[in-house]
Amino acid sequence: MNRITILFLVSLLVLNACKVKKSEGKKEIVPEKTSTKTANVSILETTFVIDGLNDISHKIWLYLPPNYTTSTEKYDVIYMHDAQNLFDDATSFVGEWEIDETLNELYKKTGKSFIVVGVENGGEKRIEEYTPWKNLKYGGGKGAIYVDFLVNELKPFIDKNYRTKPAPENTAIIGSSLGGLISFYGGLKHPEVFGKIGALSPSFWFSNKVIKFAEENGNQKNTRLYLLAGDKEEAIMVTDTENMAERLLDLGFPTENMKTKIDPEGKHTESFWKAEFLEVITFLYNL
Repeated sequence: MNRITILFLVSLLVLNACKVKKSEGKKEIVPEKTSTKTANVSILETTFVIDGLNDISHKIWLYLPPNYTTSTEKYDVIYMHDAQNLFDDATSFVGEWEIDETLNELYKKTGKSFIVVGVENGGEKRIEEYTPWKNLKYGGGKGAIYVDFLVNELKPFIDKNYRTKPAPENTAIIGSSLGGLISFYGGLKHPEVFGKIGALSPSFWFSNKVIKFAEENGNQKNTRLYLLAGDKEEAIMVTDTENMAERLLDLGFPTENMKTKIDPEGKHTESFWKAEFLEVITFLYNL
């Protein structure tokens, strides 16, 4: 085999090796999700690092009613958590709640409008943000700091910059799972701020300290509370929700101010909470 032939074969091997490496290194192209948020949803330029919680800069999503810019009306406000999942499929974990589409349709049919303020969760820090007490396995326990931020910093900011009805009877706090737990905690802890609570699939299992908390703060006379769970969630979700409702009623929580729903088909998913959202606010706001 002459020298020219050997060089040709070596070059061919090198070329083939490069092709293999290029093929092996080729990245699969994953199409980006299309944004589904409506035109009246925005993300505020102002972000918030919550002192004492963590060093994450939390984005705030804002839904304004379809008639906000054409009226001088003031609006009821709903504060929600996990903002990534509320309005936009492109940022959602496993699907969005379609809060904006639901409320736009409600306005079209009834003329009723709301402002919705959604706070993005801190990703891997979500557990510590939405839990008022620690869990031996999962940690957490900084939820009181998060709620104080809502009460003392975020709500005053929203009330100052937007046309809101700031009274507790016009202000709701709604969330699901751990977001349901922190809504339950925040609403009962601060009835002077949040007069309406939507606790959807609340994670009461996270700490048995929620029982003592409810006994100390559950004798509310003006707060409205919607408790939701699904039979296709973990059994403890249903049991804990039903037991909490009974405990609050025993404490004197007005029957007419509380609704407990156990959906036989309900699963621990965004699609379940999306489907129930309109019913939740219908009860809380007497629509």
